[in-house]
Order: sequence, then C-alpha cells, then structure tokens
Amino acid sequence: MTAAAQRGTTTVSERAVRRIAERAATEALPNEGGVRAAGAAASVRGTRAEVSLGVTLPFPAPLADSVRNVHQHVSERTRRLSGLEVSVARVAVTAFAPPVPVRVPEAGEGVEDVPGLRTPRRLWSRRRVPVALVTWAAAVGCGALVLDLARVHFADRTPGVWRTWAVHWLSGHGPGDPAVVAAGGLTALAGLWMVVLALTPGHRRQYTVRGPGPRIDTVVERSTVAVLIRDAVTGVDGVTGVRTRVRGRRVAVRAALAFGDRAAAHTAVTAAARDALAACRLRRDLRLRVTVTPEPLWRPATEPATPVAVPDAVVGGDL
Repeated sequence: MTAAAQRGTTTVSERAVRRIAERAATEALPNEGGVRAAGAAASVRGTRAEVSLGVTLPFPAPLADSVRNVHQHVSERTRRLSGLEVSVARVAVTAFAPPVPVRVPEAGEGVEDVPGLRTPRRLWSRRRVPVALVTWAAAVGCGALVLDLARVHFADRTPGVWRTWAVHWLSGHGPGDPAVVAAGGLTALAGLWMVVLALTPGHRRQYTVRGPGPRIDTVVERSTVAVLIRDAVTGVDGVTGVRTRVRGRRVAVRAALAFGDRAAAHTAVTAAARDALAACRLRRDLRLRVTVTPEPLWRPATEPATPVAVPDAVVGGDL
C-alpha cells in the first residue's frame, strides 16, 4: 500500500483563492442590493490563506453590520470551497453605491419594452485568437529590434545579421519593386481584416434570445434551433424524414412525405416550423422556406370506403 506522503498533494493557487473571495463577497448581502468587489489579494502558505479584499457596499446600509457579514461570509465561503484555513481576512470599504432600481417585466411584456433595456441582436466576440496573433507578432518584432539596438549601443557589439540584411535590402528596392508592392498589399489586406473584425460582432453560429428578465443576455446555437424545428416537424402526420438547415437569417426545411395530401402536409409543416421558431423567442426574425417532397412509395389521401350493409346475425332461435 502506498504511504500517505507518496500519494501526491493538492495545491490551491493564490489566484483561485482570490477569485473565490471575490465571488463570496458578491454573495454576502443579496437583500441589500449586493456587494461589488473592487479588488482582492491572496497569500497561501501551506494550509493557511490570507485574503485582502476591497468592496463597494450598497447605500444606505449599516456599515458595521454589513462589513461584519461580508467578513464572515468571505471567510467561511473561502474556507469551504478552497479547503484552506483563512487565518486573516481583511475587508476594506472603498466606496458606497446606491442600489439601482430594477423593474421586472410583467406577464406578456418583453424585455425590449422596458425603458433603457434592449436585447442585442448579436453578442460581440472578444476576438481572442486574432488579438493574440497580432500581439505576439508585434511583441516578437519589437522585442528583437529593441534587444539588438541595446546590444549595439550598450554592449558595443555588431548589429544582428538579420537587421543588416534588412537595411541593405530596403536600400536597394524602391516603391515600384514587385516584392515591395506585394508586401504592401499583404499588409493592407491584414489591416483591412483587422478593421472588419473590429466592426463586426462575430458569433455567427449564435442567435440572441429575448430574455425572461432585464439585464439577462441569452443565446442559442443554430444547431439547437435546427433540432427544435426538426423535432416539431417530425410530429406531422405523414412525414417520415426531415432535414433542417439554419444559415444566417434563413431556415430551410425539407420534409419527406409518405402518405396524405401534399398541400395539407405543406401547411401543417409550415405551421409546426413557425410555432417552433416562435417558441425560441429569437431577437431577429428568420425567413422560413418549407419544401415537402413525396417519397417514391407516397400515396395520396383517398376517400373513405362506402360502408357495406351486413344483415344482422340471428341470435337465439329454434334449432
């Protein structure tokens, strides 16, 4: 059996403790309007942790009681979630903020009807990958140039081969050189690409939804909308297969019909798809296109058969 000392250890980082303390502070006074964390610091030594936290308290509120409740909640919550003993918890009140009155929409009222509140058409992407690539390229280029200049001016060393080659190459190539024109065109395209990324919201595979309350942003994936519409259309009588495609502001539904009237099936499929879209409560209206295709073994609706009179059976009687 492996000894207890050789089974490994679990380390809780200071960053995790800081995040837990900030989150715990915002949960301390839910009835008085909430607490906002204005910055936190944490120090972990073994199984003990020290937390320093700056908070913004709601006003008006009893200062002493509010600080005591925040202190107790932060200490207890941090100890429970991190598993560390919080030996010191410092709470500093940095500001007071009056609670913002929030009016909850009544039944049947949309969030967009509340003054000052509106669901965005699309959530904006943070563009983390393009920003990281541009930042990395700029940091590497500028860092290499600064390092080479520092070596030349402070260490009396010769310039780097790459910088000497670049200077000689640029001195021998003018604006009309094909290589210079190509490099300028690529740079212009990269700049245009960054401008487009800055002016477009992104998240093309997501739709915003009219939320159930103010200050609540809800999104739904295109694939989820397609699945909901497909499940709704599958329940139509006579439909045996459904293909749904959601792109941009358009929804295309293709249903395979095995039996029944084609026009009636088209009307039922359209109604089911529209009801599914309405249930999604999307911020932007989507154009719906429905196509009903009969299957090779499709048979149209037939008239009900005429009942045939059958003589009553004789029950009982003489044998």
